[in-house]
Amino acid sequence: MELKEYQKESIEKIKKYLEGLGELKEKKEKLFEIDESLASGIDLTRGAWQKVFGENSGYKEKKNGLGEPVPNFCIKVPTGGGKTLLATHTIDLINSHYGKRKTGFVLWVVPTTQIYRQTLLALKDRNHPYRKVLDHSSGGKTQVIEKTDRFSPQDVEENLVIMVLMLPSANRKTKETLRIFKDAGGYETFFPAEDNREAQRLLIEKYPNLDFFDEEYNGQLSFNQEQVKTSLGNTLRLLKPIVILDESQKSYSEGAKKTIQDFNPSLLVELSATPPKGSNILIDVMGRDLDREEMIKLDLHITNKSSADWKNTMAASVEKRAHLEKNALDYEANTHNYIRPICLVQVERTGKDQRDKGYIHSLDVYNYLVKEQGIPKEHIAIKSSEKDDIEGIDLKDPGCPIRFIITKQALQEGWDEPFAYVLTILTNPTSKNGLTQLVGRILRQPYARKTKIPSLDESYVYCFQQRADNLLKDIKKGLEGEGLGDLEGRIMGGNDNEENQKDERKGNVKVREKFKHFKGKIYLPRFLYEEPDFGWREVSYDMDILSRLNWSEVNLNHFNDLSLAIEDRDDTSFNIGLSDNVKELIESYGKTKKHSTLEIDLVMISRHLTNLVPNPFIAYGYAQRAIKLLKDRGHEEDEIAANQSFIIEELKKVIEKERDRLAEKVFRRLLSEGKVKFLLEEKKGVIPNSVQKVRLKSKKLRNSEDELVEKSLVEPTLDEDYNGLERSVALALDSKEKLLWWYRNIARADYAIQGWKKHKIYPDFIAAKENENSSSAFDTIYVLETKGDQLLGNIDTNYKRNIFELCNELGRKSSWNELGLEFEDQKFDFQLISESEWKNKINEIFES
Repeated sequence: MELKEYQKESIEKIKKYLEGLGELKEKKEKLFEIDESLASGIDLTRGAWQKVFGENSGYKEKKNGLGEPVPNFCIKVPTGGGKTLLATHTIDLINSHYGKRKTGFVLWVVPTTQIYRQTLLALKDRNHPYRKVLDHSSGGKTQVIEKTDRFSPQDVEENLVIMVLMLPSANRKTKETLRIFKDAGGYETFFPAEDNREAQRLLIEKYPNLDFFDEEYNGQLSFNQEQVKTSLGNTLRLLKPIVILDESQKSYSEGAKKTIQDFNPSLLVELSATPPKGSNILIDVMGRDLDREEMIKLDLHITNKSSADWKNTMAASVEKRAHLEKNALDYEANTHNYIRPICLVQVERTGKDQRDKGYIHSLDVYNYLVKEQGIPKEHIAIKSSEKDDIEGIDLKDPGCPIRFIITKQALQEGWDEPFAYVLTILTNPTSKNGLTQLVGRILRQPYARKTKIPSLDESYVYCFQQRADNLLKDIKKGLEGEGLGDLEGRIMGGNDNEENQKDERKGNVKVREKFKHFKGKIYLPRFLYEEPDFGWREVSYDMDILSRLNWSEVNLNHFNDLSLAIEDRDDTSFNIGLSDNVKELIESYGKTKKHSTLEIDLVMISRHLTNLVPNPFIAYGYAQRAIKLLKDRGHEEDEIAANQSFIIEELKKVIEKERDRLAEKVFRRLLSEGKVKFLLEEKKGVIPNSVQKVRLKSKKLRNSEDELVEKSLVEPTLDEDYNGLERSVALALDSKEKLLWWYRNIARADYAIQGWKKHKIYPDFIAAKENENSSSAFDTIYVLETKGDQLLGNIDTNYKRNIFELCNELGRKSSWNELGLEFEDQKFDFQLISESEWKNKINEIFES
């Protein structure tokens, strides 16, 4: 699965934190050998946090059940933003940069049955992207289990064991009635023998929060003769697992916090769209990040039907869904991408004995759809606690007929269906549940990319007699609950007569009156390809670059110098108990070895390369070549087989690097041959190049003196469109006397540069410097890309810097009217500026 830009940036930031954590851990361990008092002065958790956020960061310490500080951080990602995918990558990073191992134990804690099933199913599926990340991390030795599955010390030693656990099943308030805390067979090998009283005492001394039998147990044990329970709960405490806490905002009650704490986590990772105040937020993904990556359907259109008959609300929903399906069929005919718009209907009752009591029941809606709207029965599903018509069904399958899903509350969590477009709320107007809890279920964009058909890139809510004064407030609350509160300006509200309300409820972003004479006349250069007989068009990565790559030139000489780890190729079985030596505490006994025979799997290796190499036969050839180079260096076959995960990782790095090297070679050759040129183009180089819709009451961008910005090319300028660094840059630009105007370039919509890599570059800002001879004209346009300091030096940043340097070099040589168009003499300057230097750069440009 190809990562989105915000996901790549998140992984880089997590990596930086864990690298800092790992460095401090190694330092502390070395000092401990010299002087324990020196080692105690090193605070791993706070020190690593300060490496990312600085000395004055407000880190909140957490401790486990042993009183030890626990490194902990929160990944804040809105609903639909891929928090589970980020969690799997985080496990890989923890093992690589902190744990320094591929195996171990992870406790993945979830809050509800729905999320439990969904997570377990995905992690167990070897073809799922989540599992592929984990298998890559563990070298293919991932073991996903439930609390009813038994496992041994050997399993944990040799595998990455991930236990998915539902939080209520570990609730400490009822621990004596729960199996997880009861003495049970199957975990004895983690504990000393029952008759080894000294070992039992030492274990309790080291892990004082273990559950044990005391003198009250059948009256058979006396004081100081405690016996540790061989329970799953105690086993988890001994293992000190990495804990992934999903939907962590639901785990901040005192009872839940105590439960998690008592598992003695060695590291705690929280996942949440809306973290509570006690969280250390390391990653903060905003709704606009998802919107820019085309992952969510916005705008969100709301229609409140005032009719006293709920059927009129349902009829409007049916009509809208039918219209969307017509558009979807046209889209499929042109792109071969299948979409079947689904309408979710929330009713007041679903139970068998709850009908005919004055509430809108699921069967009432079902009968209305079938008898009065002529909807085929197979197009309708009911999802409730008693009836589940969508259990085990892939709603995205073209063979699936379902177009309406009727529910009460069963789809509130853990259900992300990108084909859901219409939400119909038929609940009581005073209900506090409908709008706030289901709105997020219709926001995910099919295939995580826009269709460019407006109706299929937006979502729709139809309400039955909701109170107008609370309607938008409830929707906003629902978005906030999904971590999308920064997108509230993309809510388009309306009453029964939606068309008559449009002008009052929303407007368009427009070019400011004082800059109107620039409208349609601001052109920016791009890389264009000359198509014989058709003229110039934008460079296409697939057609013009990837198709010309000579894959035989891929250099795999890296494998001539690759050092393989000396892997123990014997399967080892042993038991663990407490040592008679107090200092040693734990020792193994009953150890046996059996030689393990591993085989090189070329098909498996090549399968990991298919995202990089379009031809599977070429990918297979690379796998063969890499293995041959290793054999030629004298590595034995079973040694190579034992290192396959490492080899795949290195092979992917080499091929990606080589692909980009060859792509750059092709790109520069096309430039030298004159087939590609850096030119101004009238058709798509103009800005603004899109129509932005906006609620007229959205919060506007203001400076420190609470004044609206004045030099933005367009108005209104919305505060919600900017993150912290972007907002600072925008306000700094607006304050410059020599700046004529500035514009926030919109990703996926406005100006883009196609270089030799697949993804286009969408610069953050475009700014014009005032002409010295005329205050209403400009002589230089600056194209600015901002980057956080933590991203400086990475591959993506270096690529963008190289492209910008090339643009500046070619811009100085180009004649802008080569396309036969008349352009005024303009200069362009492309700059990539970092978080720590942007003030100086902007001052340098606009104060000189």
